[in-house]
Amino acid sequence: MNFQEKLTNILKSVFESSEKNEYDFSLSSSYMQEENSSDYDLTTEKIQENQKLFESKNIFPSLAVTLEYINVKYNTLINSDIVVREFSLNARNKQYNAFLLFIDGMVDSKLINDNVLEALMLRNRSNIFEGNQNQIINEAKTNNIAVRKIKKFDLEDYIFNCLLPQNSVKKVTNFEEAFSGVNMGNCLLFIDTLSVAFDIDVKGFKQRSIESPSNEIVIKGPQESFVENIRTNTSMIRRIVNNENLIIENIDVGKLTKTKCCVCYIKNITNSDLIAEVKYRLNNLEIDALLSSGELQQLIEDQNKYSVPQILLTERPDKATKYLYSGRVVVLVNGNPYVLIMPATLVDFISSPEDSNLKFQFANFIKFLRLLAIVITLLLPSFYVAISDFHQELLPTELLFSVLASRENVPFPIIFEILIMEISFELIREAGLRVPSPVGPTIGIVGALVLGQAAVSASIVSPILIIIVAITGIASFAIPDFSFGFHLRIMRFVFIFLGYIAGFFGIAFGICIYACILCNINSFGVPYMVPYGPITNLNQSGFFLKPVWKREKRPDYLNTKREKSQSHISRAWKYK
Repeated sequence: MNFQEKLTNILKSVFESSEKNEYDFSLSSSYMQEENSSDYDLTTEKIQENQKLFESKNIFPSLAVTLEYINVKYNTLINSDIVVREFSLNARNKQYNAFLLFIDGMVDSKLINDNVLEALMLRNRSNIFEGNQNQIINEAKTNNIAVRKIKKFDLEDYIFNCLLPQNSVKKVTNFEEAFSGVNMGNCLLFIDTLSVAFDIDVKGFKQRSIESPSNEIVIKGPQESFVENIRTNTSMIRRIVNNENLIIENIDVGKLTKTKCCVCYIKNITNSDLIAEVKYRLNNLEIDALLSSGELQQLIEDQNKYSVPQILLTERPDKATKYLYSGRVVVLVNGNPYVLIMPATLVDFISSPEDSNLKFQFANFIKFLRLLAIVITLLLPSFYVAISDFHQELLPTELLFSVLASRENVPFPIIFEILIMEISFELIREAGLRVPSPVGPTIGIVGALVLGQAAVSASIVSPILIIIVAITGIASFAIPDFSFGFHLRIMRFVFIFLGYIAGFFGIAFGICIYACILCNINSFGVPYMVPYGPITNLNQSGFFLKPVWKREKRPDYLNTKREKSQSHISRAWKYK
């Protein structure tokens, strides 16, 4: 016995419990023999007889078998919110056994009572006719001769066409479709002798109302955002698009969750190859569950090894509609207020929904400020490190003396000093997001002021470094897209280390590698740096905007079916 085994035995003897209770949860053979009563045998035989039918997944004509299968699948003896309502259905003066299956809390009880149960259970003019009466489906006169088409009574068609006044009813023939409807908030009607069920839309679960956007705030523009309900979101898009060429296709993602995803595009504008590529990626996701649009973004984007975002997310219907009309594809995920827009380029992440609502002079000035904010966020701390360690000759003599005097009592090297402040700033930012709303701004302001002043007083950091970090943090908030801003915050630390190692040469080397990576990325076949790498029509798709009456063409890199978005003379009132 080696030393390791001896040590293990000693530890077991000291810390292991002396009670060794072993539990066997399997049924013994004697118990199984005791349970072999007549009722038990009948139930077992019944299950074995219907085992082949269960594997087929089709709805059974026998209501008892269907009910037994549903009780097993939904564990109705345990689940408190699964409701099975059995009743007798009146049709043509005859009664049939039936039951409703729905989830309590996800349906509107008033709709079920008034439009389903009352119409099916109570005797009224629509269901008291004799069973031998036929149904007239067509009657016309030809050369004064009456021609009448008569169809014999069919219970399935009669219930679907006459007895269900609800506006949305669908026939389903297998349990997979039936359970999908129940899980979405519908109720399922099963009737004895019928091998189909009726999926009735009676959704009534609580949902968040339409509110103002919380992350993409604009001053001039619509003040409504997407919500978690996918049908509310599609209705908002369709209301703004207001065109019959808008296509909204449903695709289920996830083997277990079967999350509803909607692929939206305008069929006479969007490139067919782009539509096919998006649908191909969605249909070939072998996952069990999809819970958010952020997960879907990571699953379908081209290259995941880089932190740069390659699919645009937005919570604004007007922004999604704008990209639809430019020839993009929009994907909505049920249960998430953010939609995906693809393909996306670098220019899209720097643009704001408000740019198109402002005069082009104002919009271009703000765009220039954003470019400046990106440079400051990405490179200002690394420039400070490089100048302090390698290139002091770049500073004027008075400024150099001021910097040296401020760092005279600081015992740490410049890299340690700047990392302390950058990490502290990121911690304050993250804490401000996670704490309750009334406390968040207080923590941000007090934490930054107290921490910065205390660090300077304790000679841990220099005052000029506090200014550098503050300017960098403020500039990072000017970037419109949260994902792209997060990417720049990560890359800032990379350039800080490059500036500390090799000065301006290290920063220049990092910029070259970074530019090569960006130029190598594609988003659904579109180069990420387009229209600048490769260079395309800068006048129509460049970063800076032209006057709105000169934006005649859609981006050429999308290869849309309709090249022009407006006439060459759009202001016909002026040049008529």
